[in-house]
Amino acid sequence: MMRSLFSGVSGLQNHQTRMDVIGNNIANINTTGFKRNRVNFQDILYQQLQGAAHPTEDLGGVNPKEVGLGMSIASIDTIHIQGSLQTTGVGTDLAISGTGFFVLQDGDKTMFTRAGVFGVDETGLMVNPANGMRVQGWMAREAGGETYIDVSRQVEDLIIPVGGKDPARATTSVNFACNLDKRLPELPENPTEAQINRSTWTTTIKVYDSFGQDHNLQVQFTRVPGENNSWNAAVVVDPEGADPTNTAVGLGEAAPVPGDPAVFTVNFSNEGTLLSAEDGAGNVSGGEGQVLMNVAFDVLEATPGEDGVPVRQQFVLDLGTVGGLSNSITQYSEAGSSKAVVQDGYTMGYLDTFKIDRSGLITGVYSNGNTRALGQVALASFPNQGGLEKAGDNNFVVSNNSGAANIGPSGVAGKGEIVSGALEMSNVDMAEQFTDMIITQRGFQANSRTIQTADQLLQELLTLKR
Repeated sequence: MMRSLFSGVSGLQNHQTRMDVIGNNIANINTTGFKRNRVNFQDILYQQLQGAAHPTEDLGGVNPKEVGLGMSIASIDTIHIQGSLQTTGVGTDLAISGTGFFVLQDGDKTMFTRAGVFGVDETGLMVNPANGMRVQGWMAREAGGETYIDVSRQVEDLIIPVGGKDPARATTSVNFACNLDKRLPELPENPTEAQINRSTWTTTIKVYDSFGQDHNLQVQFTRVPGENNSWNAAVVVDPEGADPTNTAVGLGEAAPVPGDPAVFTVNFSNEGTLLSAEDGAGNVSGGEGQVLMNVAFDVLEATPGEDGVPVRQQFVLDLGTVGGLSNSITQYSEAGSSKAVVQDGYTMGYLDTFKIDRSGLITGVYSNGNTRALGQVALASFPNQGGLEKAGDNNFVVSNNSGAANIGPSGVAGKGEIVSGALEMSNVDMAEQFTDMIITQRGFQANSRTIQTADQLLQELLTLKR
């Protein structure tokens, strides 16, 4: 009878632990990124009253006689199934669709979480605003004028320089892909202004100097008299400026020498595609590959050099590929167009906002219309994520049985994708928890009845002497 008392007590204690776990699950039913727990029971030691016996020639075998001594908790598992995603519209809210954890840094301690409620503090650090833990990833680097992110490096704090400056960039290349109308009439020997206007196609685009100041680049195309497939192109920067910028064009690596006017000739094939270009000195670009023309002009706003000459700026006028169509200048009997005239310069801008894509790449959007990669959010995966220990604040830490963290970008090595503007909700199922609560309650009641019945038997034993 004493054994039944102890068995009942073990049942009460462990069903109470299961009820504690269920209560915690229900309490966190609306906790972002929460992963529910599950309690598994197992029986414990047995007292053997009689051992098993082998069969003999006269008798068969005998099974053992054992009395159990109660039950215990086999495990309390963390169930890492996906929770539903809820859209928030907040750009810094992140959720993981699939496997993985965000990496947070608390001093020297590394934490892992599924709760992506993040924000930016006053210093630009991307943090969990509830506890100040810093989100980890990789910041963008620059080399050779190119921006790149090296995910092979150790993770670091992510910094979003809100209000930071994007320096101005001087124009280095202008790409033309316009069409010149072959039907435009040729100019006579002594043309009138009206005839010049009817026979000329003008394109204008803004270019930028190293200070971010914009300038108007104007290229006027006019049919070469007596030539069906050749056009003269007159180039001028800031044609309406008060002071001349001494525009010059030419071929070769050296800056073009100022000339008046800055003119080159564009030649087309009978099929209407680009053939070559020739500068005023007779240098020809073409035959195959890209057709390029160098353009130089004076930046009048700049402080003159030691010799008092204004600062000279040069860029490449890219007319396209020999025989090319979509990205090249052409000559067809269609209306002239200035489509796809692109240049790579811009003025200085300030970081207005940023966005995070499914790979975790953080892209800054600047007031000058430029976009730039700022960094990338890191994710961590584990050989046994069920072995992680819960550390509070929606965080997990590495344990002896979780394995080491495999940190890398999303979508790599089994890691899930990042969803911006959403949060992962708790994976607690209320119906399941209430059902487990009823089962646990009945188990607790049954064990209490065992104790009460054993107590009644002891009471009867004590009254035998009466």
